[in-house]
Amino acid sequence: MTDYATKYPKLSFDYPADRVLRITFDRPETYNSVDAETHTQMTDIWIDIDRDQDINAVIVTGRGKAFSAGGDFSLIEGITGNFDTVMKTWKEAKDLVYNIINCNKIIISAINGPAAGAGLVVGILADISIAGKRAKIVDGHPRLGVAAGDCAAIIWPLLCGMAKAKYYLLTCKPITGEEADRIGMVSMCVEDDELEQISIDTATEMATGSQSALRWTKYSLNNWLRQAEPIFDASTALEMLGFMGDDVKEGVLSHREKRAPNFRKDCPL
Repeated sequence: MTDYATKYPKLSFDYPADRVLRITFDRPETYNSVDAETHTQMTDIWIDIDRDQDINAVIVTGRGKAFSAGGDFSLIEGITGNFDTVMKTWKEAKDLVYNIINCNKIIISAINGPAAGAGLVVGILADISIAGKRAKIVDGHPRLGVAAGDCAAIIWPLLCGMAKAKYYLLTCKPITGEEADRIGMVSMCVEDDELEQISIDTATEMATGSQSALRWTKYSLNNWLRQAEPIFDASTALEMLGFMGDDVKEGVLSHREKRAPNFRKDCPL
């Protein structure tokens, strides 16, 4: 059995049921934001889980009041204007999505609050996504000054349709758990105090089912995502290109100063 706690110290782990691993984003003081080291670990871990013969299902959730606020300012500022870091982050962003898609174990997300950025990738790419009513799903990339990347282009239109995907990705408006359920962004929305138990019950059902049937079903359905890989690669490349520009600097500064951004009004595109 892999010693996940030692190999991935930025995440927390427990086993709430037989053959069920639970991964917890564990920086509640920052709404479980993701720094550079956490981003790397949450990318690599799915390869180990795929190979772990002692695990049949995985739950992902967040400690405290948030699922994950996404990349923190240190991660964003470390990328901005740094070509080598942009290249590394682009590869990691792609690997995170592909590793989740190709992981043979059934993944259940228990979205217990705000979910954004890299954390949201895990939340909505999970095979079964369960949101509590206080969940708030948001892709805030354009508000930051970069194109919507992460998993936006590969899965949002499949989940909620192109019209809703464009609306929420362009406006960066948050989606509540109930609205996410209504438009198909998540598998279901449940009462907040029932979220943990329902996620465990669901994972247990997956862990005790026919593993060949479940894994082949997941593999087959995820071919819808695999056929969109060129779209996804381009979207993440355009996101990374934005980190070489000036708008992202203004986006971060406006977030820090808690004001509306003053982006450049012209654009050569």
